[in-house]
Amino acid sequence: MNRTHLLFAVVAAWVCSACAFAQEANKTTNDIFAVNTDNGHFFAYRSADEMTMQELHAWVDQYADSKVTHLFICPNARRASFRSKTREAIWDPTDGVAPDHRWPTNAKILHDKGIDPYQVWIDRCREKNISVWLSMRMNDMHQAEDFDNFQHSSFWRENIDLWREPHHEHGSGLNFAYKEVRRYELSFVKELLQRYDLDGIELDWMRNPSHLSPDKAFEERVHLTSFMLDVKALVEKWSRRRGHKIGVSVRTPTHPDACAGVGIDVIDWAHRGVVDLIVATPFYFSSDFDIPFHLWKERLQGTPKRVSVIGGIESTARPWIFGTPVGNTLSTLYGFAAVGHMRGADGFYLFNWMDRTDWPIPYSTYPALLNTGLGVELVTNSSRRHPVCFRDVVPDGFPSDTQLPVDASAISTIRIQAGTKPQSGQVSIIVGLAKREGVTKAVLEGSLNGQDLAETSEFKFLKQLGGDSARAISFSCPLDCVKSGYNNFKIKQANDGVPQQIVWIELRIDAEK
Repeated sequence: MNRTHLLFAVVAAWVCSACAFAQEANKTTNDIFAVNTDNGHFFAYRSADEMTMQELHAWVDQYADSKVTHLFICPNARRASFRSKTREAIWDPTDGVAPDHRWPTNAKILHDKGIDPYQVWIDRCREKNISVWLSMRMNDMHQAEDFDNFQHSSFWRENIDLWREPHHEHGSGLNFAYKEVRRYELSFVKELLQRYDLDGIELDWMRNPSHLSPDKAFEERVHLTSFMLDVKALVEKWSRRRGHKIGVSVRTPTHPDACAGVGIDVIDWAHRGVVDLIVATPFYFSSDFDIPFHLWKERLQGTPKRVSVIGGIESTARPWIFGTPVGNTLSTLYGFAAVGHMRGADGFYLFNWMDRTDWPIPYSTYPALLNTGLGVELVTNSSRRHPVCFRDVVPDGFPSDTQLPVDASAISTIRIQAGTKPQSGQVSIIVGLAKREGVTKAVLEGSLNGQDLAETSEFKFLKQLGGDSARAISFSCPLDCVKSGYNNFKIKQANDGVPQQIVWIELRIDAEK
C-alpha cells in the first residue's frame, strides 16, 4: 500500500469512527441512562477473596443487557486507585504508615496480582456494548480536615500555598488559578488518555465545586477555560491515535446561568467546541428536582457541535441547606426523571447510586432499576414524588430557589414542579411539620392552583420525609386542579396556638394499579 492509499485509509477510518460516535449520540438522545461509580466503592464493598477477574467482570455484567447505556468509572480523588505515574496510589504509605482500610488493601491485592481493574472494566464494557468513560474528580475534598488521611496526595500535602485557602482548619481544595495546579492535574488527564482506550473522559468539576480563589471565581474562570482547552487538545490527539472519537463530559451545577459565576464556564466551553456531554448535577447537599433543561438548550444554541445535557441526581433530598436530608427512593427518582423528560433532558445520570448497599434504595431493588430504566412512559405512568428542595451550587446573588422552612402562621405560597400532569391515579400533597409544642393539635388549610383542598389524613411514614418532620398531614388533590409544570400550593395554619414550622412539602402521585 503506498503512502497516499495509507493516508486515505486512515482518514476513512477516522471519518467512519466519528460518524459512529455521532450515530451513538443520536441513538441515545433522550435515552442516556448513566451510572457513576466512585474511586473506592468496588474495593470497599467486597472481600479480599473477591479481588479477582471473575468479580471484576461480574461488576460490569450487572449493568449488561439492562437499560444502562453508559458507565462512568472514577479512578481517582487526590490519589489513584491504580498504580499511577503522576500521583500516589491509594495504598501507598503516608509518612511511612500504610493505610489500614479495606479500600486500599483490596486495590493493592489486585495490583500485586498484576491486574489493572480499570483496564479490565473497559474491556468488559466493550464486550457488553456499554459505553465506558473514566470520570476524573478535579478537586475532591474528602477528609480534607484530616491532613494525614491516606486519601491525600503528597502534592496536596506539600503545597499548602497552592490551596484555595491555605492553612484553613478544615483543609482546602487546590486553586486552579495557579499554573502548577493546572499542570499537575493535566498530567493525570494525559496519563488516563495514554493508558486507557476510552469512549470518553469526564472532568468532574462538582467534586468539589470550588476551584478558584475565594470571591474571585468569575474573574478567574479563564483558568478553568484554559485548562479545558488543553484537555481538548489532548483528547483530539488521542482520538487520532486511537482511531476513534473520544468524548468529553463535564459535571457542572444544575442551572446554566449559575456556572460561570462559580468559575465553571461550561456554556463558553460548549461554544468553543470543547465538550460533548454536560451532566447538570448538584454537588452533594440535595438533589435538584427542578433542573431547567429548557434553559440549557437555549444557551447551547449555535454550538459548533451538538452537546447533550443530562440530569444528575444525588442519593439525598434535602429541603434547605441546613435541613435534615432523606434518602431518595424510586418514586423520587421517577419524579426527577418525569420533570427531565418534560423539559427535554437527553438522559439521566445516577451519582452515589451504587451496588452492594441499601443506600439510597434497598439493594434488592437495584437490579430492577437497572433493567427498567427511566424511560418517559415508565416514569410518567408510575407512582412518583415531587419534593420541594433547592439548588446547592450557585454564586453569590443567584437564586437557590430555597422555599423551606416557613412559618405556618402566615400564608405561604410554595411552587411545586410536578412534571407532566398525571392522567390518572391519586394526587396528594404531604406537609411535614417540625417538632414543636402544639404540633399534634395544629390544623392546616391549603389550596392548589386556587382550589381549596381537604385535609384528608395523617401521613404516618415520617421516615420518608426530610426536614426531621415530627408530624405530617396529607391533602387530597383532585386531578383537574393539577397542572403540568409548576403548581402553586398555598398553606396556612388555621387554628390558634403555637405557630408551627413547615419543613417538608411534596406532591405525590400514586398510580392506579
